[in-house]
Amino acid sequence: MMSGMTTPAFQRARSAQAKQAREEAILDAARTLGHQRGIRDVTLTDIAAAVGMHKSALLRYFETREQIFLRLTAEGWRQWSAELRGALGGRAHATATEVAETIAATLAARPMFCDLLAQAPMNLERNVSIESVRTFKLVTLEEIELIGGELRRLLGLTEPQTVDLVATATSLAGALWQMATPGPRLRELYETDPRLGHAIVEVEPRLRRVLTAFLAGVGTESATTPSGDPA
Repeated sequence: MMSGMTTPAFQRARSAQAKQAREEAILDAARTLGHQRGIRDVTLTDIAAAVGMHKSALLRYFETREQIFLRLTAEGWRQWSAELRGALGGRAHATATEVAETIAATLAARPMFCDLLAQAPMNLERNVSIESVRTFKLVTLEEIELIGGELRRLLGLTEPQTVDLVATATSLAGALWQMATPGPRLRELYETDPRLGHAIVEVEPRLRRVLTAFLAGVGTESATTPSGDPA
């Protein structure tokens, strides 16, 4: 690692293009480590080592570890929103159950985004500049509005209802993902003690049930639990 830091490839970026390339390399490293280890267990030193930089050099590009992962959370919002809107936009009609299933499936298919959704309010927003938080929040607001357009079109929800639905889905996805990934020692405990079986969580089915119940509560039509899906 030390020899890599002295090579021309790891000199301080001098141009805007070089700086952007270096930032992307850092984000790529953080993304890979986040997938492998979980966000909580990735340090700034880990990210720096993965790109062959010293931690002090990395801080020329990002103010903190949390800013790196907050950027990835914003990226996750854009990608999830695009996938969800693509799935909903292809429908002329949809029941509330079908919408709940689509939201749950697209979130559960993005485990690192679920992890980031839990970490953002607890940690990531709390050790960055105000401008970083502002930029992140504006991204989420834009994506929620875009998603809301599809939800209003398909289900006739009001704007506050769409905001509540997306907030419920994303916050619960983050919490459920943490519960579903307790680590090997705790998972073994939950699986071997019948009294603790309730602690073993499957993200998608539970998220689907909660969102279906939410939509039933706001009065959308056909918001019934799919046949054969236990409540």
